[in-house]
Amino acid sequence: MSENTDGVGETAAEGTFNGAAKDASTGVPSGVSAAGDPPADTAPAADRPAGAAGAAGPAGPAGPGSGVPADAAAWQAWQEQQWRERAATARAKAAAPPAWAVLVRPAQAAPIGTATLAAAGLAGLAAALLLGDGMGPGLLLAVVPAVVAAYTAARTARRTARPWTVVWAVGCLALLAVPALRDSAWPSTLAILSAVLLGALALHGSRTWPGVLLSPLGFFDAAVSGVGWAWSGLRSRSGVSKDRWLPVVKAAAVAVALLLLFGALFASADAAFADLLGGLTPDISVGDGPVRTLLFLVGALLALAAARAAAAPLRWDRIKVTPGRPRSRVEWALPLVVLNLLFAGFNAVQLAVLFGGYDKVLASTGLTYAEYARQGFWQLLWATLLTLAVIALALRWAPRDGAGDRRFVRVVLGVLCALTLVVVASALRRMDLYVDAYGLTRLRVSVAAMELWLGLVIVLIMAAGVFGARWLPRAVAGSVAAGVLAFGLLSPDGMVAESNVARFEADAKIDLAYFQSLSADAVPALDRLPEPQRSCALRGINEEMSRAGDVPWYAMSLGEYRARQILRERPVTAPYEVCSRLGTFGSRNEY
Repeated sequence: MSENTDGVGETAAEGTFNGAAKDASTGVPSGVSAAGDPPADTAPAADRPAGAAGAAGPAGPAGPGSGVPADAAAWQAWQEQQWRERAATARAKAAAPPAWAVLVRPAQAAPIGTATLAAAGLAGLAAALLLGDGMGPGLLLAVVPAVVAAYTAARTARRTARPWTVVWAVGCLALLAVPALRDSAWPSTLAILSAVLLGALALHGSRTWPGVLLSPLGFFDAAVSGVGWAWSGLRSRSGVSKDRWLPVVKAAAVAVALLLLFGALFASADAAFADLLGGLTPDISVGDGPVRTLLFLVGALLALAAARAAAAPLRWDRIKVTPGRPRSRVEWALPLVVLNLLFAGFNAVQLAVLFGGYDKVLASTGLTYAEYARQGFWQLLWATLLTLAVIALALRWAPRDGAGDRRFVRVVLGVLCALTLVVVASALRRMDLYVDAYGLTRLRVSVAAMELWLGLVIVLIMAAGVFGARWLPRAVAGSVAAGVLAFGLLSPDGMVAESNVARFEADAKIDLAYFQSLSADAVPALDRLPEPQRSCALRGINEEMSRAGDVPWYAMSLGEYRARQILRERPVTAPYEVCSRLGTFGSRNEY
């Protein structure tokens, strides 16, 4: 595009030259060579020093009594025109968007449909009504209209759902069910972020590494363009006859009036029905107006962004990452072979320790089991992460001249992946020893889960080396979502409580101070403790729920509902002094 623009500029400059004599054979002004080189003493006015305007040039007067050679004047005018054209071209290039932005630009979206507009408005209304008190089942209910908006926009644009699109959409909704099931904030946050990733993949249909990594950024572009898209649709409908929309408005008004009238009558006639109706309907006050309005705008905007992306998605897969310059076998393989030897030596020691050599190792180092595990787990976790980076860089510069090079790359990197799996097993074994000594915490269960996922990624890389790597980006994205979903469904706070209760039943060791920071998901396991440990362990959770007061059903997770039932049936009874003596209010060790 830039080459064509430059060519047009030069042609225009030559065609608009005023009064300059041109050589018949070359088409350039007299006194200018065919290559476009100016005479030595006729530089453009902007580049010439002051007082050089009358510099000598080829003979020939420009006009009666002017004293300026005709060829020099012609050259100056032509060169200045060229200068202006080039400056205009440079400004146009500077103002133009980057090449990658033009490459991924979506197609023109079809006009927004009435069903899409209605679904976006319903999504905003649901967000305003259901998300003002917290994120429980209300989050999933508020997202459903946004999904409908995206579906109707895709149908209007004649886009059909592919199998991977359905998988991503179902996974997105499954992840958004985690806040409805678990009270703990951190697995719910991970689930929401993973749901955004899967939603972006479903809307944009990405399958390459740039597409998988950049797809969530498409929501920002779709949110900006979606507002104008919706406004254009509303303006196009402003002239619609009242005969089309007035009956709908009248019917809706009558339905709302009947619901309010008969609902009030039935509620006043039966207290049980009044309690049921009060629990189902959101409690909205005038003071909540600004927050509810903001939630409405955010919900409608997100629904419009999803619909706009479904109608005309960004084409992230068009971005191509060029491979690096291939290295020779020696230059590429020597560092990796040395690294493989180092891994092999380390793993030989680890296998000896795993198969019963702990006593000898600990006797020679003077460390306890817990100290040995704590000393090495984090280093092994970083070693696993760095190995993935080494594999990515090695693939970029791998030799690829023929089938022999491809086999060579598979063997070297396959051995490295296999050795890394032993490192993963060693790290998990060390964490198991550490948990046996000090108990399970949120941080420990999180990093162990991450180490397991890294091991799965390494297995996927090994499979890609055998079966091809086209499916690898989507497989890694799917493994992230599946891992986060399993993490949320297994309830990490519940796992922490279960592990520590089992440890207490085995050796009577327990850290009551740590339980004060857990969520309501831990209550069923902590309820098994004997008194007064039970009441002291549940004290912090009970106080937190008491401060929250009554929570509506759409903002209450299943974990919190179960916890409230347990504490209602068996309240906390141990006094402050007893819990203080048991260490309930001491320091908490997360590490």
